Amino acid sequence: MPIFISRGAYADVPSKIHILKPDLANKIAAGEVVQRPASVVKELIENALDAGATTIHIIVRDAGRTWIQVLDDGEGLSHEDALLAFERHATSKIASAQDLESIRTLGFRGEALASIAAVSQVEMKTRQRTDEIGTFLRIEGNELKENTKAAAEPGTSITVKNLFYNTPGRRNFLKTRNTELKNITDVVTRMAIVYPQVTWHYLSDEDVLLDLKPKPAGERMRDLFGAKQFESLLHVREQIDSFSLEGYIGRPDFARKSRSDQFLFINRRFILNRAINHAVFQAYEHLMIKGMFPFYALDITLDPQKVDVNVHPSKMEVKFENESAIYRFVLSSVRKTLGAHDVVPNLSFRQPETLEQVEERLRFTSPGRDVPSPWTMPAKGPGHTPAQPDVSLQVNLDQLFGRVESRITTGPGERDGEATFPSPDAVHPPLPVNRVVQHMPIRPAGEHESPGETRAIWQIHNKYILSQVRTGLLIIDQHVAHERILYEKVLANFENSLPTTQQLLFPHTVQLSAGDYSLVKELSESLTRIGFDLKLFGKNTVVIEGIPADVRIGNEMKILQEVLDEFKEGEPNRTIDARDTLAKSFACKAAVKAGDKLNTTEMIVLIDQLFATQMPYVCPHGRPVMVKIPLEELDRRFGRT
Repeated sequence: MPIFISRGAYADVPSKIHILKPDLANKIAAGEVVQRPASVVKELIENALDAGATTIHIIVRDAGRTWIQVLDDGEGLSHEDALLAFERHATSKIASAQDLESIRTLGFRGEALASIAAVSQVEMKTRQRTDEIGTFLRIEGNELKENTKAAAEPGTSITVKNLFYNTPGRRNFLKTRNTELKNITDVVTRMAIVYPQVTWHYLSDEDVLLDLKPKPAGERMRDLFGAKQFESLLHVREQIDSFSLEGYIGRPDFARKSRSDQFLFINRRFILNRAINHAVFQAYEHLMIKGMFPFYALDITLDPQKVDVNVHPSKMEVKFENESAIYRFVLSSVRKTLGAHDVVPNLSFRQPETLEQVEERLRFTSPGRDVPSPWTMPAKGPGHTPAQPDVSLQVNLDQLFGRVESRITTGPGERDGEATFPSPDAVHPPLPVNRVVQHMPIRPAGEHESPGETRAIWQIHNKYILSQVRTGLLIIDQHVAHERILYEKVLANFENSLPTTQQLLFPHTVQLSAGDYSLVKELSESLTRIGFDLKLFGKNTVVIEGIPADVRIGNEMKILQEVLDEFKEGEPNRTIDARDTLAKSFACKAAVKAGDKLNTTEMIVLIDQLFATQMPYVCPHGRPVMVKIPLEELDRRFGRT
């Protein structure tokens, strides 16, 4: 209720504070809700959808400056409700404070129509299906100019004319016609994505921009973005107890240079959320070129009580009860979808016309020296004809996989650059058993092309694994492949709290620096979930009683120190919490190294586990795990037709 304060002796002093007139207060409040023509379209569409509309027409002229009309076939309004609808804070969607905790409609604040009417000339024509005649209202600047009965189709039609006619300053701040029209089109597109069961008809100055019939979600995406773009999309569908995720993401090779084609919805409400956007981007893990952004249209469904949409009048900002859980769920779901599809980079070799073109094309220049390309063509003798197939090829795999070395390291007696292929049945001295992670089944047939199916497999230079696949030859970096496996295993341990620990017969006492000891205390719970069994003593002393199953016994002190060092280096870049950084650090230090010999069984287990991960194509730090040479490229290279 109003608060009245007695002015006493100061009754004759003019007051500096006064109550704003209702029309001025409405104009000020309208600035939060109606920012541009697209805001009007958004609010009117949301009202139509809340009214149960199955067909919505949007008509704009002059990019919405002079005319915006939204017609729907929803339930309509009675005469009394139509008049009340333009009052501020008048709504049919909530009635008590408890309703704010479980909002299931797009609108609920009761501000949209009042705000729109405050800064424009509005006409409403509405009729309920049970009424024989409808209602016509005309309002200018929140002032009712006409209130009559009129013939009308069931549903509601609202026309907004001369937006910001009484606030010219706001009108002058509008962008160009093309920009404002694009903003309106974006609003209609977003709603058409998540409401595929609704018919949408969108016109701009008599030009039909969208004419969409009710269709399944996939076909709606094809209609909106075209057949070519749709073929590059991957369907996402994941569900856990408390929430679900469904929609589409783009393949990495169809990334864009802008974030314009990114659509995120909560319970079919379009929102802006940097954390979830980052989760989607993070799931691609360097599969895209720097500066490129993925396409996605994702709808998260969760209990309305676990999300607060009453943060801003635009209703596009939300707060989650547990944003970290949503982040990890989206990250895992998108990563799993990408991992279930073939996004291995293919390699091809162009047939040059002259040797000079070869040297120019296959040479990279760095300050002070020339570094050869990872794909180096041997010199051709006199009389070589470029059209003939070139059947020899030297490959610098270290450069190809982003290693620091610029030349392949060869063993004694080998010529530089040559690869040695041991027999698949030749058995090298095996690694300790705890370095071979437990065997995991291959993905079901058709979900992945697992190279382990044929078991035609070789190790070259104790760092790369070559394996035959149905469509060509796969080259795998054994270190980053194992790093990817351990990384996802650690993340799973964080979620499931089921670490695998091997107890040491003789515990080791480690003296750490004060900073590292504090870091171990901070990360003690996470280190335990990885598999470390640590006891903290005073004076910066830690006793290691158990280590993860993937760490070699005798190497535990070095691994712990390296994990801490790696974590400190990556800590400034962490976004949500320390777990991802710690998982990357442990995976990098515990994985098999370049130079470790693997026997056939170990290579098969490694590849099977790699293709059982959610993202087998890049390591957690972004280096490629594998490259594929297509069979067609080999046939072309060797002159086969």
